[in-house]
Amino acid sequence: MTHSALYRLLPYLKRYRWRVVWGILMVLCTNVFALVSPWILKQTIDMLTRPFNRSLLLWYAALIVSAALVEGIFRYAMRRILIGVSRDVEYDLRNDFFAHLERLSPSFYQKHSTGDIMSRATNDLAAVRMVLGPGIMYSVNTLTISIMATALLLKISPHLTALAFIPLVLVSASVKKFGAIVHTRFQRIQEQLSHLSTQVQESLAGIRVVRAYNRERAFIRQFEECNQEYLRRNLSLIRVSGLLYPLNALLSGLASALLLWYGGRQVVQGHMTLGSFVAFVSYLAMLTWPTVALGWVVNIFQRGAASMGRICQLLDAVPEIADRDVAPVSIQGAIEVRHLNFSYNGTPVLHDITFSVPATSRLAIVGRIGSGKTTLLAVLARLYPVPDGVIWIDNTDINRIPLAVLRSALGFVPQDAFLFSETVRDNLAFANTEAGPERVREAARVAGLEQDIEAFPNKLETLVGERGITLSGGQKQRATIARALLAQPRILILDDSLSSVDTHTEEKILTRLGDAARGCTTVIVSHRISTVQGADQILVLDQGRIVERGTHPELLGQGGLYADLYEKQLLKEELGVES
Repeated sequence: MTHSALYRLLPYLKRYRWRVVWGILMVLCTNVFALVSPWILKQTIDMLTRPFNRSLLLWYAALIVSAALVEGIFRYAMRRILIGVSRDVEYDLRNDFFAHLERLSPSFYQKHSTGDIMSRATNDLAAVRMVLGPGIMYSVNTLTISIMATALLLKISPHLTALAFIPLVLVSASVKKFGAIVHTRFQRIQEQLSHLSTQVQESLAGIRVVRAYNRERAFIRQFEECNQEYLRRNLSLIRVSGLLYPLNALLSGLASALLLWYGGRQVVQGHMTLGSFVAFVSYLAMLTWPTVALGWVVNIFQRGAASMGRICQLLDAVPEIADRDVAPVSIQGAIEVRHLNFSYNGTPVLHDITFSVPATSRLAIVGRIGSGKTTLLAVLARLYPVPDGVIWIDNTDINRIPLAVLRSALGFVPQDAFLFSETVRDNLAFANTEAGPERVREAARVAGLEQDIEAFPNKLETLVGERGITLSGGQKQRATIARALLAQPRILILDDSLSSVDTHTEEKILTRLGDAARGCTTVIVSHRISTVQGADQILVLDQGRIVERGTHPELLGQGGLYADLYEKQLLKEELGVES
């Protein structure tokens, strides 16, 4: 069992160290005034054995009420300050966690499910917050009240204190034993919750596919099984926690029983005053709650340590792509690739890729499915790491170009068109929030989306739904093209971004796109020859290698793979089959 992950919280607490100090000071003041009341009660009871003094009795009563009132004020301040600090640290940690996720490479998200990440960002962070708030507050409270009350108990009667503390030694042993079990079982609970969250997220994201294949019952059954396992793991933790608290209470009760037996005899025999015995019982009662609360605090820390460990697993993930040894550069759009080799998870994907693209020219890439086209575009956009000296932008190694500069100069339209749960305007102006309505409409016109927008109920203010669920595949693709154009990129990358558009609409979009993107370098991947035939240079990929290159007429004249693809697509068109 280790709490090393919790040490990662110290820099966050350091930001609020003075508030933490004030909070701890409030804890001390709370306990001081809580301990004052029994001592005043001792004096009051002992006073009753002497001649009655009404004014002194009222004075003691006023002191007890005043001490309780001041204690309540300090207790309120204690909770407000320390619980407030825990919320502030949770806020900072969540921001840092999200910012770190934003910097991680696509390969990270191919290894970690969205549901698992969401579980760590919500449930695990909540468990960590409990450590910082109630955990710290009750730990300090338990420590201070134990020290102060024990000192007062020893002052009243050392022998009675030793007798009362015998069962409390067993409490420490039980807390240590059960704490390790709580840590392990809570970690397994959080892992299962991540799995449960992943299943829910995937089921809802693919609900149309689930319903289309009539798989609702199967998914419900899978969820029930996963939920049952989550319940089983929670019950296993509850069994441990349910045993820990009563056991501590039982041991504390045993201490009270011994106290009543021995302390009562001391009072009867005249070795202790009744007031001292009442004060002793009150102080021991104050120790009873910390003793019971100790198990709860240990539970909080074990849960927090397990959760912080899960969060640290993601925080420690190193971004594969980051700025290093950057150089000032202004991107114009010239691209050169020199002997690029790329492997994914140990599997070679691209082999000895070499080509150059002058600024403002148009490069097209074609090839069979699985030939490496999309991977090549991802590498060009520096979504995956590459060795130094392999990819050059305007004679500058891509690894030396600041990511912010590179990404702001790129307009990337991936195969999978993604839209946010916002309005059409917000999605189109995603990369250029300053764009006015006219510029948005012009980009939509170039992308062939203008008429569709006019048909929407609220025009540009129409909500597109999660992942653009209210739009067709072609509309989503055209929306992402318009979004890329509004970014005013120096390099425009289109990854088969017209595959869901009919050939007639595609031709119109390409014509407009040629005019709109005249000042930038364009790289197009497509499975349709009609899309790429107007490019200045065409690369033909096969099994990760460039097997042909040239213009459309030149490649037809070679009679190779490109010509074969072209003839097959012509045959499909003659047969009326959409390619």
